[in-house]
Amino acid sequence: MITEHLDGLYRSALRLTRNRTAAEDLVQEVMLRAWRSFHTFQEGTSARAWLHRILMNAHFDAYRKRTREPEVVDHEDVGDFYLYDRARERETLGGAGDPEVQVLDGIMDAEVRESLEALPMPFRAAIILADVEGFSYKEIAEILGVPLGTVMSRLSRGRHMLQRRLWDFVRDRHLVKGDPK
Repeated sequence: MITEHLDGLYRSALRLTRNRTAAEDLVQEVMLRAWRSFHTFQEGTSARAWLHRILMNAHFDAYRKRTREPEVVDHEDVGDFYLYDRARERETLGGAGDPEVQVLDGIMDAEVRESLEALPMPFRAAIILADVEGFSYKEIAEILGVPLGTVMSRLSRGRHMLQRRLWDFVRDRHLVKGDPK
C-alpha cells in the first residue's frame, strides 16, 4: 500500500526541499512517522493523501527547526574563502546528477522553476499539491490541515504571484508590452 506512493512522495519532497539528499531524508522521515502512526490511518480513506499530509508536517517541522538553529562549523574548517566555497558548493551540488532535476530543467524554463521556488512556502505547497501532484482541494485541505477556503485562497494568491513574476520576466525582456488584465 505505502510503497506504491514512494515515487510521488519523493517528487513532492524534492520540489519542497530543492535538494536530493534532503528529499531522501524527508521521505525516510515520512516512512518512519507513517509506520509509528499507522494505527491512526482510517480504512477507506486515501493513503496517498495521508502520506502527503505526513510529508507536509515533517517538512514544516524540519523547516521551523532549521530556521531556529544557526549553522555550526568547526573553527578549523573555516578558511579565508569559507563563505565563497560554501556558496559555490550549493550551486554546483544542488542538482548535480539528479535525473529529475535534469528532466525538469528540460521541460520547465529556469524562470518558471525559479518563480515557483520563490513563492512563500504555504503557497508553493498548495500549488505543488494541486497543479503538480493533482490532489483535489479537499485532499489538499486534509494534507495541509487547513480549511478548504484557505486552500482556495492560497492557490488563488499563489497562482497570481506566480503569474505576476512570470509577467514581469517577459515584460522585462520586451517580449510583451503592458500589464496582465
